[in-house]
Amino acid sequence: MLIQTLKILFRRDLNQLKRELEQYTDERILWHIEKSIANSAGNLCLHLIGNLNTYIGGELGQTGYVRNRELEFSQKNVSRAELLARIDDTILVVDSALDTVTSTQLEEEYPMLVFEKKTSTGYFLVHLSTHLGYHLGQINYHRRLLDS
Repeated sequence: MLIQTLKILFRRDLNQLKRELEQYTDERILWHIEKSIANSAGNLCLHLIGNLNTYIGGELGQTGYVRNRELEFSQKNVSRAELLARIDDTILVVDSALDTVTSTQLEEEYPMLVFEKKTSTGYFLVHLSTHLGYHLGQINYHRRLLDS
């Protein structure tokens, strides 16, 4: 039950991420930062892609994904088309990896230590979903504030 719910939520929010990027009238604004806005929408998108491919794809789906977190925040001017393609790839990776997770695994410790202490896989997957939603909201505000 939880896995199916998470698959629906990840798919919904990743598709919403695509819609947010598509709504920028000026693609260059995806990479704009201003005043106290520390991260561009493009960098937040790269961060979400890296995050999900690391913790769901790489760790649970055994995709072999190798993360470069620093690059997620330093890389600039990736085309919107490339970002959208990467999101599509991430949707497939998340769906496929979650299909391999059993209800027993949800109760077991997540294989990596990410926080100060170990958590269950189920807890960590819920965290990843809320993390996606948090940054999705930031991207929505970024677009509405800076892409006028």
